[in-house]
Amino acid sequence: MCQCSVAVVNELELIGGIDEGEDPRSAAIRELKEETGISSAEVIAEVPYWLTYDWPKVKENLKGQAQKWFLLKFTGKEEEINLLGDGTVKAEFGEWSWMSPEQVVELVVDSKKPIYKEVMTVFAPYFQ
Repeated sequence: MCQCSVAVVNELELIGGIDEGEDPRSAAIRELKEETGISSAEVIAEVPYWLTYDWPKVKENLKGQAQKWFLLKFTGKEEEINLLGDGTVKAEFGEWSWMSPEQVVELVVDSKKPIYKEVMTVFAPYFQ
């Protein structure tokens, strides 16, 4: 299964599946709305290639994932952020906060650190 990851400037990371026939960019925007209620965001960058990693051994039936990453700029007001999402899917998050790219890399689980470092390197020119 391919995954679509979204980093929203000042960093909110979402991971969701791409529906059959859906392009990754559209999936990113859909997932953002479904999981956070956010519709006020614009895509400003994309990692131009797919990133892959293997699951830790605790996931016996899964080998890994391929992810496509987008950087979005949040253009709304914080009141728009609703972790219950748009009501179409079960809530996946319990809390959120704005973080620097360095904090995001520091806090992610070790198995995902290489991917996050690479993504933040690609997006670094947009963090200035």
